[in-house]
Amino acid sequence: MRQPQQDRSRATRQRLLESAIEALAELGWQGSTVAVVAERAGVSRGAAQHHFPTREDLFAAAVEYVGEARRTWTREHSADLPTGPERTRAVVDMIVRIYTGPLFRAALHLWVAATSDEQLRTSIVELEARIGREQHKLALELLGVDESTPGVRETVQATLDMARGLGLANLLTDDSKRRAGIIDRWAEVLDATLNAGART
Repeated sequence: MRQPQQDRSRATRQRLLESAIEALAELGWQGSTVAVVAERAGVSRGAAQHHFPTREDLFAAAVEYVGEARRTWTREHSADLPTGPERTRAVVDMIVRIYTGPLFRAALHLWVAATSDEQLRTSIVELEARIGREQHKLALELLGVDESTPGVRETVQATLDMARGLGLANLLTDDSKRRAGIIDRWAEVLDATLNAGART
């Protein structure tokens, strides 16, 4: 039986978004044209522009797709997190892995491009702010803490900011050995801070 038109359209859109992320991670903004993305997705440029009329539309949707992929990945792996004293270390490691993988690399190329592209920047700033709020909320859930407790919100945000910095450090060289020690130490600091907050 022939695939229904709506399903084919959804599948094409999905392939375009996945190809856009792959192209960004491998080629950067300059090399990720609509034509390149369409070729990688196995569709015509016209078909790509039917779904995303402009390059900015395509990559703004790609940012949203990255955010959704981050959430899905985190949700899928959160079931494997240990309970007890090892949980904080595992949560920090999971957050860092979000920012050291190809999804973050692709998002970073968009951030850089957005610094000199007003239309793209408008889309990126809004989407990243929403994704950041969602990541923060998810981190609170995984750690099992309440951000109304003094110091918790700032400490969890510091964890996300640190993970982003480690992602940047990992762009040019494999930083995994040094990163492991930092994750160990930060998990100790985070545990101490969260436990102190719980006692107050």
